Amino acid sequence: MSLHFTRLSPALGAIVSGIDLAQPLDSARQQALSAALLQHQVLFFRNQDLSPQQQRDFAAWFGDLHIHPLYPKIADTPQIMVLDTALNDLRDNAIWHTDVTFIDTPPLGSVLVARQLPEYGGDTLWASGTAAYAALSPRLQQLLDGLTATHDFTKSFPLERFGQTPEALANYEATRRSTPPVSHPVIRTHPVSGDKALFVSDGFTTRINELPPAESDALLAFLFAHFAKPEFSVRWRWQPGDIAFWDNRVTQHYAVDDYRPAHRIMHRTTILGDKPF
Repeated sequence: MSLHFTRLSPALGAIVSGIDLAQPLDSARQQALSAALLQHQVLFFRNQDLSPQQQRDFAAWFGDLHIHPLYPKIADTPQIMVLDTALNDLRDNAIWHTDVTFIDTPPLGSVLVARQLPEYGGDTLWASGTAAYAALSPRLQQLLDGLTATHDFTKSFPLERFGQTPEALANYEATRRSTPPVSHPVIRTHPVSGDKALFVSDGFTTRINELPPAESDALLAFLFAHFAKPEFSVRWRWQPGDIAFWDNRVTQHYAVDDYRPAHRIMHRTTILGDKPF
């Protein structure tokens, strides 16, 4: 069966059919999915049944994999990050963010597998940074093109929530030493398509480096609100067997935290990318 893509919104998102991700990819399908990811920015797959090892192997077709310094991981597959409401307070996911922009080479993309879902609620939204950038006025685009911003993991991972035990505190302090704040362009150029995208997020961006604090705060507040406009986004209602695969270089996402006290478990694999320019 050949791959088929059903577009979900003008800005981004498509459902992919005609593939079983539990089976090893061949180069032709890998290239087709890579091309679709460029076009649609986030791909959704229904009715899949992947083990953690198969999830890791699928993601590894697209690049080297990241191991998260703070979240729980599967013991024999540390490339699989566990997002489990029974293990962690996941409020840091209920904010618009781009994954792991607090390192020099933020991820190319992520693969998210639904493992246990609430009866209702728990949707995830994605937004397109290219659509958000294109909607800005030319004068504002010109201003932003020359600016850089600081990204800091402590904005979404504060010490008071991630350093509550001696072991967690030691790991947090080690992460702080090995992962100092980094700077990235406010407007990023996609390394493959050449498209420009807004590359700041409420999750990790703390300031615009070339502006005084008051101007930085005001401009970031505008950009965060602009990025979150509904016309740049797609909302996904999870079902058992669902998988999402997104281009982390030009998107943000928001995991809606509306299902407590129901239990939700997701497994994420993160594919390393390159230095933004």
